[in-house]
Amino acid sequence: MIFDKLKKFDIVLDSPELDCPPVFSSGDVVSGKVVLELSAETKVESLKLHAEGFAKVHWTESRSAGSSAAYTQNYSDEVEYLNRREVLLQADNGELTVLPAGRHEYPFSFQLPEETLVTSFEGKHGSIRYWVKVKLHRPWATVKKIKKEFTVIEPIDINTPSLLAPQAGTQEKMARIWYRNCGQVSITAKIDRKGYTPGEVIPVFAEFDNSTSRAVVPKAYITQTQTFIARGTMKQKRAVVAMLCGDIVGARRRETWHGRAIKIPPVGPSILQCRIIKVEYMLRVCVDVPGTSKLSLELPLVMGTIPLHPFGSRTSSVSSQYSVNMEWLRMAIPEQPEPPPDYSAVVSDEEAVQNSTAVQPEEDLSGVLQRSLMAYVQEFRLRPPPVYSEKPPQPLTSINKRHKSFVLLIKS
Repeated sequence: MIFDKLKKFDIVLDSPELDCPPVFSSGDVVSGKVVLELSAETKVESLKLHAEGFAKVHWTESRSAGSSAAYTQNYSDEVEYLNRREVLLQADNGELTVLPAGRHEYPFSFQLPEETLVTSFEGKHGSIRYWVKVKLHRPWATVKKIKKEFTVIEPIDINTPSLLAPQAGTQEKMARIWYRNCGQVSITAKIDRKGYTPGEVIPVFAEFDNSTSRAVVPKAYITQTQTFIARGTMKQKRAVVAMLCGDIVGARRRETWHGRAIKIPPVGPSILQCRIIKVEYMLRVCVDVPGTSKLSLELPLVMGTIPLHPFGSRTSSVSSQYSVNMEWLRMAIPEQPEPPPDYSAVVSDEEAVQNSTAVQPEEDLSGVLQRSLMAYVQEFRLRPPPVYSEKPPQPLTSINKRHKSFVLLIKS
């Protein structure tokens, strides 16, 4: 039978590393070959290649249409990023091509669009995927299809002024218990910059002023928010990807963090340029006040792919950028890590109400993401916070003075 003649039908992508799948970005050339192995002479009409790339979102919501009636509302949208066709084998006069038994290879090559693509992504309500599909047409036989996905990672260089800028903020709140004021709690926090890469440690400088009559617990979280957009409606999924818990601050006491370390686990980069899918990160510094809602301060983060270059040394080589960047994709994660807290444990009661009315977040906020093999969106399995040593408490002003003197020493 004709189906027995096709022993192998495969797509092989060229890769600079033998055992590592290739990674591409805007403007790169995707090359490879289609491999056919035939056990006997075979007639072929055509062999065609189609390269595609799409961002797609889809989810459903139940709606009530009365006391006893209900219906399901569908939300979906898509954005096309790649559409390229190529004929690998086809006779000019429309006749059949006769291929002898054995191995046949058909090379292909095409360039990705120069305009910015979007990083590959897999989420619960959407995905960003790129693939190469090949169809083999033969007379009196069904069309044989094969598909090969490839990964696109758009470089995010954190060595830019906007991502190197320090992030700081202050929040305060009057703690109330049964309509009675019990004192004020305030948070002042600062981080060195906005842009980081997975695997880095973020030193958190913070001051917690507890003027209440109760002890409070300071904490810091790195959160990820996935936003899916369709037909003017948003669907969000939030997760806590790293956590740092400080010491209890007693009543009418003050606690200072002199660069407490919170390590970024292997997570995917920020996605900010897609119209229907966004992936954003935030450092949330908060205080748990017994008997009342949380006080929280948010500092925005951008997860990049090109690490910080010390002393301003820069390189424009894409291959060198990826050779450094790909290491965080292979970072080992312990077999039985500490599970992250629910997102609901991080936000305050007021924020939870605002979020529920604004975007209707998922009920399951356990922080576990779905992931395909090549999307490089890591499952949220955390290591315990890193071991650190804390110096004796000292004012933040002294830290800033030493920091300025260190900068002057480097410049000189």
